[in-house]
Amino acid sequence: AGLSGAKLAAMRGVAQATLDGIVPSRRLAARLDDAVLIERLTSLRGIGRWTVEMLLMFSLGRRDIMPVDDFGVREGWRRLKELDRQLAPKAMAQATAHLAPFRSAAAWYLWRAAEEKPGGFRAPAAL
Repeated sequence: AGLSGAKLAAMRGVAQATLDGIVPSRRLAARLDDAVLIERLTSLRGIGRWTVEMLLMFSLGRRDIMPVDDFGVREGWRRLKELDRQLAPKAMAQATAHLAPFRSAAAWYLWRAAEEKPGGFRAPAAL
């Protein structure tokens, strides 16, 4: 068991990028704009937008992140809005734009909606 070659290469790349100043310290990251962090960190091998969005929400406490590529978020929206199918990420971003600047909280509710059995979840009317 252990790490795959791809994961090991990604970890080494992140470590080197940290030494090179591409990965900011936590203190600097707290001051950088979301878009800057997404651009910087997704340039690294093995780090995608979803990973950075989770970092922004759960490590840096950013309040306005809507992870539109997340299956659970899109499924929660589908259930909440009683749609036949999930929205594509771009359509999801447009549909949830009005939830700014609290999209991270909305995402949390959407994850809960995706976990519930049909008819068991009632999200706030504002969603």
